[in-house]
Amino acid sequence: MSLKVYNTMTRAKETFVPITPGEIQMYVCGPTVYDYIHIGNARPAIFFDVVRRYLEMSGYNVNYVVNFTDVDDKLIRKAEQTGETVPEIAEKYIAAYYEDIEALGIRKASANPRVTENIPEIVTLIQELVDTGYAYESGGDVYFRTEKFEEYGKLSHQNLHELQFGIRVEVGERKENPQDFVLWKGAKPGEIHWPSPWGEGRPGWHIECSAMARKYLGETIDIHGGGHDLQFPHHECEIAQSESASGKPLANYWMHNGYIHINNEKMSKSLGNGVNVKELVKRVKPQVLRFLFLSTHYRNPLNFSEEGLEQAAGGLERIENGIANLRHRLGSASAGAADERVAAAVERIRAEFRERMDDDFNTADALTAVFDLIAESNGYTASADVTAATLELLLAALQELDAVLGILPEERNELLDEEIEQLIVERTEARKSKNWARADEIRDLLTAKGIHLEDTPQGLRWRRK
Repeated sequence: MSLKVYNTMTRAKETFVPITPGEIQMYVCGPTVYDYIHIGNARPAIFFDVVRRYLEMSGYNVNYVVNFTDVDDKLIRKAEQTGETVPEIAEKYIAAYYEDIEALGIRKASANPRVTENIPEIVTLIQELVDTGYAYESGGDVYFRTEKFEEYGKLSHQNLHELQFGIRVEVGERKENPQDFVLWKGAKPGEIHWPSPWGEGRPGWHIECSAMARKYLGETIDIHGGGHDLQFPHHECEIAQSESASGKPLANYWMHNGYIHINNEKMSKSLGNGVNVKELVKRVKPQVLRFLFLSTHYRNPLNFSEEGLEQAAGGLERIENGIANLRHRLGSASAGAADERVAAAVERIRAEFRERMDDDFNTADALTAVFDLIAESNGYTASADVTAATLELLLAALQELDAVLGILPEERNELLDEEIEQLIVERTEARKSKNWARADEIRDLLTAKGIHLEDTPQGLRWRRK
């Protein structure tokens, strides 16, 4: 089965064909760095990380660009409130962003361009649009003539003339039409600014992504992604700007992840119900959040709740325990060839995983393949006699699938500290002397210290919770 991708532009699943064989150019809109990222930022970050991983597993070289909006109204307001400069605020939250995505197992993008580092490219693109009549200067601002781009609305499937009061941009007296949107904002007193042919100012939000996508990836790219909320107006405006300048499609495939609801209520700034990633991962394993997000198809709305986190934690623990069982049995495994029945099951499950991922990156169904592997491995490790070759085959298959999903923490070879080592020795002696009360007391004490003990036919096994 070849890869099928749901294209927001056509509202249909399409066979994925890259512009250049073996190469993929992918742009995903990144955060505005005026605060710590919330789970609404984390969902596309995690999902498109999985898209990138799967494409690379499939043999593609992926040039993956995620931008930073490091100057806009939000940063300027934050600077006024805190007394810091806009660049200082941006640096602080970009550093925090990298910490958060690392915790969530998200690999760094190929490039993270910033608006402030690409002002010349933005000014050049605006000038091209002015020169061709798609944009006009008015009182130090520059606006895009939306009506001149006849296909405006083709991504969100809306009619321009029905959008007069729907476009989320300021309706100012300097516009020729209410639908026009700003490309360059003239600087107000005390604001951060840059020189331009239209006076000191700064870029509008939409133009930055058009300029950076063109600079880092080219005039037409393979995949452009982001959250569902960016379809209109942000991506619609990007298309208008980029395609007016180049006369070519901005992207061949548009992908958008669904909204997040908090306890069945839409997450929004007005409701004040956002969940900060930095605070969340202090009490929840980051892999649990990743597991939760991937357990729902990316295009569907996702409900975030404590109950959902608990269910995700339970599912992840099942997988971790299965892998721990495999590694534990390796210590007593016999030599010999891999079990043919298990080998055949592994190949079938691997094929099912790829089939599900090829169906528009269906991570929810792909996770069932992981559980199928765990069920297979649990059944095998319960056998009296196991071969190392079979155990290693199962481990390799699980690691292969996790290389795409990224739901398991890195294996850590931690040593027990001296106190815990002594307690385990004491418990072993208590069991030998049939002092069950003391043995149970030590088990409870170790549990309180985050050490889980398991008595197996192959001996005592421990793991950290």
